[in-house]
Amino acid sequence: MKKEYDVVIVGAGPAGVGVATVLNQMGLTNYVIVEKNSVGSTFTRWPKEMRLLTPSFPGHGFGLLDLNAIVPETSPGFTFQSEHLSGEEYAEYLKAVAKHFQLPIELGIDVKEVRKTSSGYRLYTNKGGISCTYIVWAGGEFQYPNLQPFEGGELCLHNSKVHSWEDLKGDEFFIIGGYESGIDSAIHLSHLGKDVTVLAREETWTNYSPDPSISLSPFTCDRLAELNDSDQLVLRGNAEVMKVEKKEENYKIYLTNGEIIESSTQPILAAGFKNSLSLILEHFYWNEENQIELNEVDESTVSEGLFLVGPQVRHEPIIFCFIYKYRQRFAVVAKELCDRLGIEVSEELLEFYRSSNMYLDDLSCCGNECIC
Repeated sequence: MKKEYDVVIVGAGPAGVGVATVLNQMGLTNYVIVEKNSVGSTFTRWPKEMRLLTPSFPGHGFGLLDLNAIVPETSPGFTFQSEHLSGEEYAEYLKAVAKHFQLPIELGIDVKEVRKTSSGYRLYTNKGGISCTYIVWAGGEFQYPNLQPFEGGELCLHNSKVHSWEDLKGDEFFIIGGYESGIDSAIHLSHLGKDVTVLAREETWTNYSPDPSISLSPFTCDRLAELNDSDQLVLRGNAEVMKVEKKEENYKIYLTNGEIIESSTQPILAAGFKNSLSLILEHFYWNEENQIELNEVDESTVSEGLFLVGPQVRHEPIIFCFIYKYRQRFAVVAKELCDRLGIEVSEELLEFYRSSNMYLDDLSCCGNECIC
């Protein structure tokens, strides 16, 4: 592995592999992807029963791109003949893309720290330092669970730590959190014949926003509707948890309204993720709503030359947290990097990305309604 590059991409998930493929096609050669585990490792950590929320469907004959594809003219749905892929299947898709484009990926590289230098950046890793002019941060979220959203959170079992819902022993479970991961956990446990209660701050299941970034996806709503007449699943809104304690073999769940719930099984924590940006917080400006501020080409407004791709990207009301959303920014970042490095990108290639719904270069005309 070299020690100096024009661009270092951190993370070999869909964001890292996707933006690297675009850079590859635009003619950049002196770059590398560093990944501490394996390609698509976030997805291999999913519970066995978990599936992609957005449907995969090949539509090439009509000029459409599979919602979960990261490269034009590919389709995870066609490859696996499945509309909602498992984590293992999607990881295999990512590996196939990386292999086909012969992407330069270095595995086993754990980035510990990033420092700004006079000529770019220095990444300090478990295998030594790496220097580069630009960084594209494409770290995922699933590997960084939020384990302490309240006192005693570490006593719970985070949903990301479950290999299979079949492994859990007991007949009754309480799930803390009512968004996608919480409802998904509840659905799987209910199908296994367990009695499940979801404790949530808000009634997310009654939020009918057209943007699945802030409401339950249609896939989840459909599965939830199948359990409407079931006595096994109870959804409780306005039930915010403030503390969990363990008393001998049982657990006590304290709600902000003063109620105390006892559980004989370990509560399931579905409170989301902190994401990989916790490793480089100082390189971004965080506004009053605790959201990252980026410029129009997804570059940090604090550390010039540091770009962000993936589910953490957002611009005002536009939330790019699904693959079919944030892939639209790959070519924006890649073209900006090529421009700064003096690599000419043909308009024909950019038009190819536009026609494939992978190049959203004008945010002024865009809003939730037109990308969701």
